[in-house]
Amino acid sequence: MNKYEMMFIVKATMESDKVKAVSENMKKVVTECGGTISEFKELGEKKLAYPIKKELNGYYFVMQIEATKEAEAELSRKAGLDENVLRHLIVKLDEE
Repeated sequence: MNKYEMMFIVKATMESDKVKAVSENMKKVVTECGGTISEFKELGEKKLAYPIKKELNGYYFVMQIEATKEAEAELSRKAGLDENVLRHLIVKLDEE
C-alpha cells in the first residue's frame, strides 16, 4: 500500500449538506477500494485564484490515505466524474 495525499475543491455555491455529502462520497470511495484514511482536513471556503467552471469560490478538503495504485486510480476517476468537484490533485508521498 502506498501513501497518498489528495486535495479537492468542491463548489461553494451548493448547500453545506451537499458539500458534506461530496466529501463523504470521496471518503467512501477510498474505503470501498480497501484503502484507509489516516487524516482528513476541511479547510473551508476560499476564493479561487481564477474562475473554474464560472465558480469564484471553492470549498477545500485535504486527506491523506493509504491505498493501492488501483484504488488511487479509481479515486481520481470518481473525482473527475463528479460535477461538483471543481479540481482534484493526488500526490504520492515519499516513503520514510
